[in-house]
Amino acid sequence: MSSLLYALAGWANRARILVLCAWIAVLALLGAGAVFLSQGTNAPITIPGTESQQAIDTLSRTFPEVSGTSATIIVVAPEGERVDDPAYEQRIVESAEELEELDSVAAVSTPFSELAPSELSDDGRAALITVQLDASVNTVPAATEEAIPDLTAELRDALPAGAEASYGGELYSTSIPGFTITEAIGVVVAFIVLVLTLGSLVAAGMPLIIALLGVGISVAGIYFSTAFLDMTSTTPMLALMLGLAVGIDYTLFIVSRHQEQLRAGVPVDESIARATATSGSAVVFAGLTVIIALVGLSVAGIPFLTALGVAAAAAVAVAVLIAVTLTPAILGMAGIRILPRKQRRALSAQDPESETGSAPRSSTRAERFFVGWVRAVTAKPIITVLVVLIGLGAAALPAFGLRLALPGAETLEADNPARVTYELTGEHFGEGANGPLLLTGSIIHSTDPLGLMDDLADEVRAIPGVADVPLATPNQGADTGIIQVIPDEGPQAQSTADLVAELRSHHDEWVEEYGVSLAVTGFTAVGIDVSQLLFEALIPFGILVVGLSLVLLAMVFRSVWVPIKATLGYLLSVGAAFGAVVAVFQWGWFAEPLHVHHAGPVLSFMPIILMGVLFGLAMDYEVFLVSRIREEVVHGADSRAAIRRGFVGSARVVTAAAIIMFAVFAAFVPEGDPSIKVIALGLAVGVFVDAFIVRMILVPAVLQLLGDQAWWMPRWLDRLLPSFDVEGEGLARELEFANWPPDAPDASIAGSRITLPGGISVPELRVAPEAALLLDPADPASLPLAGVLSGRGPVKTGTLKVRGLLLPERASSLRSRAAWATPSTLAETLEDEPELLVLDLRSTGAATGTLHAAEQAWANRELLTERAELASRGEATPVTVVALGLAESAAAALPPGTALVRPGRLLETIGAER
Repeated sequence: MSSLLYALAGWANRARILVLCAWIAVLALLGAGAVFLSQGTNAPITIPGTESQQAIDTLSRTFPEVSGTSATIIVVAPEGERVDDPAYEQRIVESAEELEELDSVAAVSTPFSELAPSELSDDGRAALITVQLDASVNTVPAATEEAIPDLTAELRDALPAGAEASYGGELYSTSIPGFTITEAIGVVVAFIVLVLTLGSLVAAGMPLIIALLGVGISVAGIYFSTAFLDMTSTTPMLALMLGLAVGIDYTLFIVSRHQEQLRAGVPVDESIARATATSGSAVVFAGLTVIIALVGLSVAGIPFLTALGVAAAAAVAVAVLIAVTLTPAILGMAGIRILPRKQRRALSAQDPESETGSAPRSSTRAERFFVGWVRAVTAKPIITVLVVLIGLGAAALPAFGLRLALPGAETLEADNPARVTYELTGEHFGEGANGPLLLTGSIIHSTDPLGLMDDLADEVRAIPGVADVPLATPNQGADTGIIQVIPDEGPQAQSTADLVAELRSHHDEWVEEYGVSLAVTGFTAVGIDVSQLLFEALIPFGILVVGLSLVLLAMVFRSVWVPIKATLGYLLSVGAAFGAVVAVFQWGWFAEPLHVHHAGPVLSFMPIILMGVLFGLAMDYEVFLVSRIREEVVHGADSRAAIRRGFVGSARVVTAAAIIMFAVFAAFVPEGDPSIKVIALGLAVGVFVDAFIVRMILVPAVLQLLGDQAWWMPRWLDRLLPSFDVEGEGLARELEFANWPPDAPDASIAGSRITLPGGISVPELRVAPEAALLLDPADPASLPLAGVLSGRGPVKTGTLKVRGLLLPERASSLRSRAAWATPSTLAETLEDEPELLVLDLRSTGAATGTLHAAEQAWANRELLTERAELASRGEATPVTVVALGLAESAAAALPPGTALVRPGRLLETIGAER
C-alpha cells in the first residue's frame, strides 16, 4: 500500500494542474447533473416485506382511496362557539370542495360529509378536514402540496374572529433538512484549530478547501443519483457531515506529516511522496473501516438504510481519494510555503540555495503538555483504568432505556404548522388521533360485507388501548375492508406499539371466526415496524462491527491484546454516546439550549448509523495513536519509553483532528433537522469520548499495564492473517535499499542471506541485466526459488530484489510483471511483454511430442533472441529469464551470447560465463 501511494503521490505532484482540473471537472459535471436531473430527496422510509408495508401495497390496488398519504386541516373555534354552527360549516364545506379539485386528491372528508365523515370534537369546538391522496409522500404533486397551506390560510381568513385553522398530517409531518449558517460554525472552529496546529494560513486553508471540494462532489453526486434512485432527506446531510469531518482530518494527517519531514530536512518533492505513503496509508485504512462499516448497514436488509449507508460510504471514499491525490498536488503548488514563515526562514538560513534543511523543533510547549499528560495517566495505570471504566459505565446507563421511533410532527419546531396541528388534534381529539391505525383484509367471500365490518369493528373496540373505531367499511367492490382504529395514546407511545402487537395477536382468532385475514397498517404501524426491525438489527450489526474491529486491528498491529483493548474501548464510546442521546432526546436534559423540540423515543435508525460511523472514526484514532507507539517498539524502545514517545509524537495531531470532528458534528445540533441533530449529537459525544478519554487516557494506561505482552501474537495467527503496512514500514525499507546491492546496483536479480519456504537458504545471488539464471531441477531449492523470483512465493528472511522491486514488499507488483511459460506457451507469453520470465523446461522432451528437446530448445532460442533484439532497439520491454530445466536444454534455449549464472548445490553464485 505505502509503495503504491508513494508512486501515486509522486505522479500527482508532477501532474498537479491536471489533477486539480480533473477534480474540478468532476464537481462541475456532477453539479450540472444535480441541477438539471435531481428529483429531490424526499423518499418515504419503508421496509418491503413487513406486514404493514405489504398491506399498503395491497390497498394501492384494491382500495387506492386510502393507500396514499394524507393531510389534515384542523379548525378550532374560540371558547363558547361551535364549529357546527352555520358560519363555520359553510366555510369548511366550501374549502373541502376546493380541496377536492386538487390533483391527486382522492377524497376530502369533513364532519359534515355524508359518506365517511371525519371527526367533530366532543365539545364541538374543533373539526378535522381529512384530505386523502392517491399518491405517496414523495410523489404528491408540488402544486397540491403548496395549495393545501394556501387554502388553509384562506379558510382561516374567512372564519369568524378568533377561530384558528392549521394544516398538517402525514404529508407535512417530516421536514426536508436544509443547510443553515449554524453549520458554518464548525468550519470556523476547524480553521482556528488548523491554524494553531499547522502554524500557517496556507497549511490551515488547504484541508478546508480540499474537504469542501470533496463534500461538493459527494452531495452533488447524491442529488444527481436521485434521477435514478430514491433517497431519504437525511442522506445528503449525513454525507455532508461525514464528508466534511473526515475530509478535513484526512488531509490534516498528511499535511502534518509533510511539515514534520520538511523540518527534518527532507526535500519538498520527496517529503510529499513519503507523507502520502505513510500517513496516507493510515488514511486509506481508516477510510476503509468507515466505508466497510457504512456498507455493512445493509446487514439490516432495509433498502432505505442500505442506500443511506452506501451514499455516506461514497462520501468517505471521495474524501480518501481526494486526500491521497489532490493533497499531494496542492502541496506541490504550495512548496515550502506550507511551513510557517519562521520555520521557512530557519531553513533558508541553513541552505539558501535549497528548500531543504532542518529547523529547530517547534511546539515544545505542546510537547511538554502531552508529556505531562501521558505521565499522569500511566503513573497509576490500574487507578486510571478503573476511573475510566466506572465513569463511562455510568455515562452509558441511560442507554438501557433506549426507545426507537420514526420522527413525526411532534419533533418539529413549536411554530411549525404541522406541529401546531398535531398538538391541537391531541388537545381536542386525544393523542391517539395523531396516530390512527388501519386494519385491512380481503372480504371477497362475505355475503354481508357491511355486517361483517360492523362485527369486526365491535371486536376491535373491545380490545384494551383502543379509544375509538370511527370507520369500518368495505370498498366499492366489496372485496376489501378497512377499519380505522384510534389508540388511547400518540403514535410514539409504548402503549400504541403494544396495541399493534395485540391487534396482530387476534389474527388467527378472527380468521377462524370471520374468515378474514386482517393486517395492521397505516403510517403509525409502518413506523413501529421499521423501528422494531432496526432494533433487532443492532445485535447482528454489532457482532459484525466488533468482529471486523478485532480482525482489522490484529492485521495492523500484529497483536492479540491491542485489538481486544481497542474494541472494548469502542464499545465504551458507543455506550456513552447512546447514553447522551437518551438523556437529551428521550429524557429532555439540556433540551432548551440544544433546541430539542420534543422529548420522546429516539430516531429509529440513529443507533445503527452511530455504531457504524463511530466504529470507523474510533479506528482512526486507534491507528494514528497506537501505530506510533508500535513504531517505537519496532525500533527497540522498551514499553514505557515507546508509550511516551509514541503518544507525544501523535497526540497533537489526534487532538486537533478530534476537536475538528467534534466541532463539525456539534455544529449540526442547535439548528439541525430533528433527524440529523440526534445523529450529530451522538457522533459529537462519541468522538469526544473516544478520542480524549478512551484513546488518550485508557489506551496508554492499558498498554502500560500489559507491558511487552501488549504486542504478543501466536505464531499460527501471525501466519494466518495478512499484513497491512499502515505506517509505511515497507516503504522505509524500500528507500533504505534503493541503491542496494552496492557491488551490483543494476543487477536484475540480487539476493543476500535469503531464507525460502522449507528453511532453504541462499547466501548470495547476483544476476546481471544481460544474464539469465539457470536453475537445476535436481536441486530441491530450484522450484521454491523460481516461485519467489516470480512473486509467487514468500521470502522468510534476508534481502531480495527482482527487477528493482524489493521483496516481499513489492511481491504483488512483481507478480503482475512476471510470467511462467513452458515451451508450448512461450510465444503467447512473450506477447504480454513480461519483465521476468520463468521458462519451465523440466518436461521438454515429454511435452513436445514429435519435437525433440534440442529442436524445441532452438525454437525457444529464436523467440528469445528476437525479443532481445527488439528490446535493444527500445521496441519491447527487456526480459530477465529464469530457466528452470535440464542444464543442456536450458542453455540451448537461450539466445547466443547470453551470460549464464549457474548456482551450485547450495545455490551459491559460482560465476557467469559467455
